[in-house]
Amino acid sequence: MTTNKNQIIRLASILKDSKKIVFFGGAGVSTESNIPDFRSADGLYKQKYDFPPETILSHDFFVSNPEYFYQFYKEKMIYEEAKPNKAHFVLNKLEQMGKLKSIVTQNIDNLHQMAGSKKVLELHGSVYRNYCLNCHKFYPLEEVIKQNGVPHCSCGGIIKPDVVLYQEKLNMEVIGEAINDISTCDTLIVGGTSLIVYPAASFINYFLGDHLVIINKTATDYDYKAELVIKDSIGKVLDEAYKLFINELEEK
Repeated sequence: MTTNKNQIIRLASILKDSKKIVFFGGAGVSTESNIPDFRSADGLYKQKYDFPPETILSHDFFVSNPEYFYQFYKEKMIYEEAKPNKAHFVLNKLEQMGKLKSIVTQNIDNLHQMAGSKKVLELHGSVYRNYCLNCHKFYPLEEVIKQNGVPHCSCGGIIKPDVVLYQEKLNMEVIGEAINDISTCDTLIVGGTSLIVYPAASFINYFLGDHLVIINKTATDYDYKAELVIKDSIGKVLDEAYKLFINELEEK
């Protein structure tokens, strides 16, 4: 895929003019850090297991078959070696400049925080947080990985990842903050998401600002609403637009 130079110029101009940007991101942001998504040709939904990934990653399955859940979870949901990519670092720079107000992410990999971003609203939780179902003591990811099979707390309770499984509700406080930020920003950049996972995808309907930008390798159902649609790598596009924006600032 090739991005039209005029699209990069336009995005750089939007970055320059914006005072309050919110970034709404999905799995495509992390694939460039070698974390597979769910729906692509090589994604989890295309791989063969005894059960569909949606079943394994459900609340009922976790309760009834924690051994198989953790076998799949440790093999396919944890990527300790993953590092932030260009997209994560550009977003951190925009935050440091005071332009980016928050990141709303559907990812659970902590890469935005690793890149230095401060306000990250994690709609689906994080693999780096885990807690005991019995006493609610929190544990780091290292503890989950260290224990063989199903990890247990010192009290004997099962440790559960602080991620939103299928059949579980999103955190209402996080949802409220995300919707508030989206509804009050002047620019919403949507990146690396096909916008088919609800209710998260519906948050875009709360945007009332000036510039809606969608950067995704494939078309989305919301493309018609966007001022700018770029079908390319999110890291490449953000990096090129940011560099152009910075160069223009330095020339003045």
